[in-house]
Amino acid sequence: MKPLSIFIKTLTITNKSSKMSAKKSIYDIEINSLQGKPINLSLFKGKKILFVNVASKCGFTPQYKELQKLHNIYEESLVVIGVPCNQFGKQEPGNSSEISEFCQVNYGVSFLITEKISVKGKEQHPLYSWLTNKNENGRKNSSVKWNFQKYLLNEDGDLIDYYLSMTSPTSSKIKKHL
Repeated sequence: MKPLSIFIKTLTITNKSSKMSAKKSIYDIEINSLQGKPINLSLFKGKKILFVNVASKCGFTPQYKELQKLHNIYEESLVVIGVPCNQFGKQEPGNSSEISEFCQVNYGVSFLITEKISVKGKEQHPLYSWLTNKNENGRKNSSVKWNFQKYLLNEDGDLIDYYLSMTSPTSSKIKKHL
């Protein structure tokens, strides 16, 4: 029989290592809507989430139409979240009201749009740190290459995969998971 002090020491080490290996949940990340109000990502538990870094002056901007289509078709099981970013070719120069008006007038966007953030570099928002870092998401590393890169999460908030800009939101690569 082991002495009690060895048992306690083993238990302490086990608890420390299990805390260290626990990954941060997507639902713990704080981000605001385009209107500056906090978005509680945990409200989307039980639904898939598609995060897309968006821009209004990009060759891929017409994908807003396909994102809206996904939102309309799968709204019971999928949350589409547009994330404005101005880091690629300065293609999202607008402020919150300009972005909102552009999305609504040109594409009839009714899905959720967040505040404008950085998706890479030293100012990278925690959301994109989680999406792109295997140590945080538990699945894979990636880097955001351009506007309209997509990250799909399952109903439990786990990363399924990411898709480069040229992958249409309505592509079978994405839809097979919906």
